[in-house]
Amino acid sequence: MDPEFQPDLQALTRALSLLCEGPTAALAQALPHSLPQVGVTSTQAIEWLAPHVLNGAARLDSPLAAAHMDPPTPWISWATAQWNASLNQNLLHPATAPAARQLEQQVVGWLAPYFGMRGGHMTPGSTLANLTALWAARECAGVTEVIASDTAHLSIAKAAHILGLKLRQIPTTPTGAMIEDALPSDLSRSALVLTAGTTSTGAIDPLALGGRAAWTHVDAAWAGPMRLTRHSDRLDGIEKADSVAVSAHKWLFQPKESALIFFKDVDKAHGAITMGGAYLAAPNVGILGSHGAMAIPLLATLMAWGRDGMAERIERCIYVAETIANHVNHDDRLQLLAWPVTGVVNWRPKDISLFDAWHQSLPREMVSTTTLRGERWFRNVVANPMANALAITEAISAVHL
Repeated sequence: MDPEFQPDLQALTRALSLLCEGPTAALAQALPHSLPQVGVTSTQAIEWLAPHVLNGAARLDSPLAAAHMDPPTPWISWATAQWNASLNQNLLHPATAPAARQLEQQVVGWLAPYFGMRGGHMTPGSTLANLTALWAARECAGVTEVIASDTAHLSIAKAAHILGLKLRQIPTTPTGAMIEDALPSDLSRSALVLTAGTTSTGAIDPLALGGRAAWTHVDAAWAGPMRLTRHSDRLDGIEKADSVAVSAHKWLFQPKESALIFFKDVDKAHGAITMGGAYLAAPNVGILGSHGAMAIPLLATLMAWGRDGMAERIERCIYVAETIANHVNHDDRLQLLAWPVTGVVNWRPKDISLFDAWHQSLPREMVSTTTLRGERWFRNVVANPMANALAITEAISAVHL
């Protein structure tokens, strides 16, 4: 029996200990330039790699981490991800994932109703979720073009290109939301993509437009989980869509890669994007062939926290964003783009010549930058429930230029 495929409790405990300790004092040794002819043993590999992985990673759980749409993950997702790595279930075949296939549908069944959808499946990210939705739109509604805002995620343009669909971009307001009056009058052959939480500003397109086109898809990768919170009404109208994409590895706090694609008429949509094969015991739905049990960490988190626990953490992020916005609004040196609606705050110094100096003076993990209509803005994205509003506002106040 090969010991490398049997649990080594001592080695696993050591790996877990290194993980829980975080950055290690050990210095990173250079990795081999080429594939070693002889290995160094798994235990030694863990010790060798720990400084590279643990010391070289961004700390997404830092009190100041508020720069990107990437959250820390709860420990229950670490544990269940290890289950997945050990069991290596393949949802392509019922025989290789008899329980995991059912558990994915359990998660989808729990979440789909919050968006007015009736079913769907998981994908490794919203890029594939968006592609899946527009594939279904082409097959089910015969669309020949995709209409989206000029601030829509780049995955929409990718999907249109892959599917051979014309892409038409609609202008947006200064905060990045689609201008409704700029839409063409004839949408009978169009897939209208509405964004709920744009990447740069967190803006929400007019979701009441749902149903006006042959197919409506809402890319709710970022803001979708707000439907679980007391801020749910900010996404009213999402239920009019034919499909909705949500990234679980954003505001559902899951490890990469985890997302969901939901459909209103799931039987029709899945039927249009399903293929079979002589070696398959069940039809293959969607883009993926083999794929793992990505639903299990999400299922575990939802069970552990419940809707209330998930909502509280998202609401905490929104509170931090609003606190930052309020602080900026009362600082005479600074300009706020707009009040944040989905946890993204955009601001800059009124003296634009000081932008780079401000950027260099702020903690790296606290702020990112974006360009809006040719002008640079800072961008706080509060995906981290442990972000400390006081620490962030104090860091802003501490800048003296």
